[in-house]
Amino acid sequence: MAFQPDDLLGDAALSAAVAALAERNQHHLADMSEAERADAVGHWRELAMTVLTAARTASGPEPAEEGGRAAIVLEDAGGDEITVHASFYPQLEDLGGGEVAATPAQATALELLEQLAGGDDEDHEGHDH
Repeated sequence: MAFQPDDLLGDAALSAAVAALAERNQHHLADMSEAERADAVGHWRELAMTVLTAARTASGPEPAEEGGRAAIVLEDAGGDEITVHASFYPQLEDLGGGEVAATPAQATALELLEQLAGGDDEDHEGHDH
């Protein structure tokens, strides 16, 4: 079966990325307590998902001229918590004053992220955005 860009967001790719980070940082792991190791692996998992989400967003055919894309990945983080990963291709351009240059798809993704982050506190309690 041929590789598909969505495969980058699967368990196999994420596990491989975390394992590579753990191997690369093995010398640090040896000096850590069990709790510190668990925190490090959690951090590497989030880092790997961010990188894989960015790679997935950049994969595939080039967007139409002056077009772009955005990817939002919602991931269970245990209990009622979620982790939100977002990536934009091409990267957003900071215009200063809290403004960014974005394509229509990217602007829509930003609006969705704002809704996730700023919605009713009762509906989003315990969520990590």
